[in-house]
Amino acid sequence: MRKIWNTMLKGLVALLPIGLTVYLVYWLAVAAETLFSRVLKLVIPASAYWPGLGLVAGLVLLYLAGLAVNAYVVRRALRMGDEFFERIPVVKTLYVAIRDFMRFLPSSGRGSDLKRVVLVPFGEGKIIGFVTAESSVALGLGGREDAVAVYLPMSYMVGGYTVFLPRELLEPTSLSVEAGMRIALMGGVQGVPAPGTQAARGK
Repeated sequence: MRKIWNTMLKGLVALLPIGLTVYLVYWLAVAAETLFSRVLKLVIPASAYWPGLGLVAGLVLLYLAGLAVNAYVVRRALRMGDEFFERIPVVKTLYVAIRDFMRFLPSSGRGSDLKRVVLVPFGEGKIIGFVTAESSVALGLGGREDAVAVYLPMSYMVGGYTVFLPRELLEPTSLSVEAGMRIALMGGVQGVPAPGTQAARGK
């Protein structure tokens, strides 16, 4: 029974991420179609509406929102909203976690805001961090010219910290941002194979 149970768990671990991902994409598509179809049917004849038009309208709206973010007024409004949500006790934890997670995604077609993965001294050990700016002076904060902005995420993205450290304290790594993100998000539970590990297994 234990072998059967362990085999079933292996199957669950293998299929659950795929199943949840497919379901999430399907749910988002259906939710967008349902929401925007109601609005579209108010402004266009029912005969002109075709299935999927609501989803297309949602994608167009996202694109327009991305263009609007470049406007000063919109950026100012978003900053005010950011400050507002950070003051609400329970909402703050959820909002900050989602906001910090979104920093890993590409921004305005320029690639991730996280430039590279480094190791930062932490007592007798080291902590994984992501360089977000190569100079604090470039951010308008002054201070040392060699101070590098490093984002230190907490496990499972429950917040994080941005620290400014001298460049010589940072230890570069060969990890990609995606690989470093997986380690940081899961607290090292699901790491990445060392170089040559997969090749060794293949042999």
